[in-house]
Order: sequence, then C-alpha cells, then structure tokens
Amino acid sequence: MTSGEQHQAGERYEVDLVLVGAGPVGLYGAYYAGVRGLRVALVDSLPEPGGQVTAMYPEKPIYDIAGFPSVRGRDLVGNLVEQAGRYGPLYLLGQQAQSLERVPVEGGPDRFSLRTSSGAVIDCGAVVVTGGIGTFTPRPLPAGEEFLGRGLSYFVPSQADFAGTDVVVVGGGDSACDWVLALKPVARSVTLVHRRTAFRAHAATVEAVLSCGATVVTDAQVTRIEGNGAVEKVEVTCKNQEPVVLEAQRVVAALGFLADLGPMRDWGFELHDNRHLLVDSRMATDVPGVYAAGDISEYPGKVRLISVGFGEVATAVNNAAVHLDPGESLFPGHSTDAAPVVAAVA
Repeated sequence: MTSGEQHQAGERYEVDLVLVGAGPVGLYGAYYAGVRGLRVALVDSLPEPGGQVTAMYPEKPIYDIAGFPSVRGRDLVGNLVEQAGRYGPLYLLGQQAQSLERVPVEGGPDRFSLRTSSGAVIDCGAVVVTGGIGTFTPRPLPAGEEFLGRGLSYFVPSQADFAGTDVVVVGGGDSACDWVLALKPVARSVTLVHRRTAFRAHAATVEAVLSCGATVVTDAQVTRIEGNGAVEKVEVTCKNQEPVVLEAQRVVAALGFLADLGPMRDWGFELHDNRHLLVDSRMATDVPGVYAAGDISEYPGKVRLISVGFGEVATAVNNAAVHLDPGESLFPGHSTDAAPVVAAVA
C-alpha cells in the first residue's frame, strides 16, 4: 500500500503538480515536490507504485543506487514510497493519463486539466512526466504462449515460487541474466537459452552467469513447451542440431518489452525517435509548464539509469516550483537544514 492518499476514479482534484508515472523516478519527484511545499498527485496505469521495478523486477537486486551496495527492487520502491509519504501525495493508480488541456489564467501562469482513463480530472499548475518508457507489454515467447500463467511467465514476482523447480530462462539481456543469477540459489536447475552467441547484458553479468553453475545454451530457441495443464517439458532447438527436450516446470521469457507513449503523443511534445520527450537543461519540454525526467526524457548525452533519473526529476520539480511561482528560489536548500516532517495522515 502507498504511504499517502489513495483516490478513486471519476473524481476531481486540485493540486500544484502532477507526476505522470509512479515509478522510482516519479516517487522521488513526489518527495521533492513535498520539500518545495507543493501538493502533488501521481498518476500511473499500473495498480501499484514502482513502475517496471514493481511489475517486472521486484526481487532483482539493484546495484547502482547511490548509498546502497545492493537493494532489492521491492525494498527500493518501499523506501521511496515511505520517503514521499511524509508529504501525503495523492495516488491515482490503475488509470492512464489521457488528455492534457491548457486552462488560461489571467495575470498568472496557465494551469492544466488532466483527465485519466477512469474519468478523474486533475486541475494542476505544472506536470512532470516520469512515465519511463510509457505503457509497456512484454515481448511474447513465440512458442508455448498458451502456458502463460501455468508455468510460463515474463517476470519473477517472488523467487520462492521457483524454489526446487527446473527453470528455463529465455533471453540474452540483463534481465535474463539477472534472473539466472537470482534463481540459481533456489531452483533445482537453471538453464539459459539465448538465440545468439553474443549477449546484450553487461560483460560482468554474463561472466557471472557463465561461472554460476547454470547451463547456458546459445544459438538456440525454445520451439515448444509441453505439459498436461502446466509446463512439464521444454523443447530447445540449437542451430543445425536436432531438438533437445528439457525437464522444466518453470519458463521465464525475458525477451524485453514493447513500449507505447499512448495518449501522450497528442499532448504536443517534440519527440525523439517517436518515443522520448525532448527536454532542455531544466528538464522542460517544448510545452510550457510540462517537464520530463527519467527514461522517457531525451537530450544530448542522455544516460538511462535510475540514478540519473533521480537527479533529473529533482531538477524538473525545482524548475516547476519556479514556474508555479516565479518569486520562488530555484535552489530548494539542504535537507539537513529542514525541520523534521510529520507524516501526513490519509
């Protein structure tokens, strides 16, 4: 559950700032908005905060968060929710941000009316888009899709569900390799199947996979899944070889995902590669009053990491605060100078 107010569809709200996307970057943005004394709402199409981390990688260890040598995805999200929760943000979850209309204000900066897929309407003074890659869906496994939810999955919500099983992981990127390393200690056996010899994952991660004791099969594809109601066997066909049938009760298809900006394409943004929002050094888009941070933003030298997104959203929120009130200082001050905040009660 979120440490803030949960709100339902079909209602009307008035806030200072809307964050479109409640992933790690959006949650950190909610904290910084609270620091600036702004009333904030977070909108996300997923039913829980945390974005891709919650939906796809809750058990994965993350190593590149400053100050945390290693932190599980779900723990990172929990900490961010707690951090933002001190300021009582509004959460509008399970609904997609659809239309954004400018509302002229005489003698002051224009405001916006944001409508969600569930009919909620939010009146706000600024918007920060932190929607990662937009709405995302996993790339399907060409064979055995009928076993989805019956042994075939695209993420690993809980490693405990894989304890004592024979697991086949399909893919060659960081996610596939990370799942091999995460599941090897709990599963009876883990086999990684990749259609190429070269991996997209970081070299150090690939080296760890090759030395962890898992079976690695390259130049191969899963061509069939068999089972009586649930996964029991997986047929793997290597290049120029006869198919091999493996005993398996679990298959994790880590083949990446397809992203879609959805209705945001119609908000008037200048796009890069038809999928990222171009921003300047203030993280401002070409729509006045609308900013972007995290993976969805684009500028020369952009690096798509959660750690970079944290800095970007802090920049975006502080500039949004000045947009809302030009008399405000851009610099928020140091957190150590602020008085302790008592958690808001929903």
